[in-house]
Amino acid sequence: MNDSPDILCIGSVLWDIIGRAPVHMHLGSDVPGRIERLPGGVAMNIAMTLRRFGLHPAILTALGRDSQGADLIANAEMLGIDCAYLYRSDDLPTDRYMAIEGANGLIAAIADAHSLEAAGDKILAPLADGRLGSAEQPWSGPVALDGNLTEALISQISRSPLFARADLRVAPASPGKAERLTPLLSHAAATLYVNLEEAGILCQRNFKSAEAAAEGLLARGAHRVLVTDGGRAAADGSASDGGVISSAPPSVLVTRVTGAGDTFMAAHLVAERRGSPRAEALERALIAAARYVSGELAT
Repeated sequence: MNDSPDILCIGSVLWDIIGRAPVHMHLGSDVPGRIERLPGGVAMNIAMTLRRFGLHPAILTALGRDSQGADLIANAEMLGIDCAYLYRSDDLPTDRYMAIEGANGLIAAIADAHSLEAAGDKILAPLADGRLGSAEQPWSGPVALDGNLTEALISQISRSPLFARADLRVAPASPGKAERLTPLLSHAAATLYVNLEEAGILCQRNFKSAEAAAEGLLARGAHRVLVTDGGRAAADGSASDGGVISSAPPSVLVTRVTGAGDTFMAAHLVAERRGSPRAEALERALIAAARYVSGELAT
């Protein structure tokens, strides 16, 4: 690509292997359905949505120098995502994610992001060597960062001069990785996108609503948070701009789940980039996520 990126997506880029069935499922279910292999990972899902909204994202991640990695790069470049800055490893395989979804939602999932974790801060090299920035002239645009990075690397990012001017938009990747975001919880430039369960993990308590969770995260020192709760009301909490507001998502028939939170985050970021006020940005993000889970593409 000839255009310079206007946003960086840092984190997991991998193959999603998703099995979907149109019936309710439980432990031990064995039912007919469809199995797909799709480009995925939090950073990739966000980048794909950003492209559909007309932005030019670059991905910073780790891929193996294998056929799986080559296929991912080919797919990403065909979608218009800049892959010039990603790290390719000679000895680590390309990561994968496997999930089972039924009519009653996500049944189970396993994320194999060990190569991304093993690569560590090698994926950040373009931000230090002048290609995208340096310690003296750090990247000054938005960054979508996901919790598939190790807690040590996230802690390093929270203190690094390479991110001193960045607008950090942060997602946990999954409830099991929510605690990794603790170093960024009180970061002045970070906006956290979490679901109700992830908010509870970060605050070490249970919440009954997204609004209560947003209040709890602000009390823990967060500067800006977005909390979703499936088909129930979502909340936007700001320590400096009017506290907590909320909005309910449209009611739709759910046909897929994996990637919905990433779509919400990308759509919200784009809406704010276009100058939408908080309430409108939240509503636009909820509409985009609802369209996604109903089987439409976010636009």
